[in-house]
Amino acid sequence: MQQQSTPTAQRNARSLRREMTDSERKLWSRLRGEQLGVKFRRQHPLGNYIADFACLDPKLVVELDGSQHADQEEYDARRDAFLQAQGFALLRFASNEPYSNMDGTLTVIHERLKTLAGAAPNPAFPQRGKERDTLQAEGKTS
Repeated sequence: MQQQSTPTAQRNARSLRREMTDSERKLWSRLRGEQLGVKFRRQHPLGNYIADFACLDPKLVVELDGSQHADQEEYDARRDAFLQAQGFALLRFASNEPYSNMDGTLTVIHERLKTLAGAAPNPAFPQRGKERDTLQAEGKTS
């Protein structure tokens, strides 16, 4: 059974949605609106914690980690254990990934979603550039 979020986490999540980092905004622009075939929520409270991006079906949390995470390994471990106990899989990316490798980041997220769902949520996943051309040539996208 999923634990309800606390009122404090709900307030903090609202604040974090208003104050997203540039990196979070960039990734959100590619996750929102079911672009990967599933609904993501941004700055979503789960228990006492707030996930940067959460997909509730299938259960996946995507985190963008800045340099502060090097100093909070114990907290992150407790948080990860809680989220996993709630049935969520976790993906962590460095906060610069949406800038340096957006296609790779989205591919990793899409592949994990496929694994969790047992099938591709959206087989026509919008790839960009060479990667999309290669997949189209191989007949893997429409």
